[in-house]
Amino acid sequence: MNKTKEYSRGTVIVREGDAGESMFNIESGRVGVYRGYGMADETLLAELDSGKIFGEMSLLDRAPRSATVVVLEDKTVLTEITEADFYGFFEKNPSLILDIMGQMCSRLRKTTQDYKDACRTVYETVEAEKKGEKKSRSLLDRLKELCDFYSQFSFYPYY
Repeated sequence: MNKTKEYSRGTVIVREGDAGESMFNIESGRVGVYRGYGMADETLLAELDSGKIFGEMSLLDRAPRSATVVVLEDKTVLTEITEADFYGFFEKNPSLILDIMGQMCSRLRKTTQDYKDACRTVYETVEAEKKGEKKSRSLLDRLKELCDFYSQFSFYPYY
């Protein structure tokens, strides 16, 4: 049975590294998706509001949570969907399947574009050095930024 509950600002809903046995539908309010939550290198990856779903990847692939999700507004209402309730939830809300697919496609496109940008940066830098040129520091900085960001993740970099 799906559980709907109201949460206060600052409540941690799921924690990075934990097992993912459910996903959540945001009925109202807003949550933040963080990498390294509570640490010096804390990074806000996304803010999600009403109608969005999070936690679906861990529920589907049984991998540990890749981010921490924290409530950003008082009176945020979330419905927890467990594996047992998964099919019934989507039978009642079939349009949400397309929303999840859209969210996952968007994340994959961003990751793919970042990867292509990094590959282009490496290629341009290597080609410039072959010609004895010094490549712009900004390209190397961009490559380092991408490597630093993606090296944090042992799996797909979103909730």
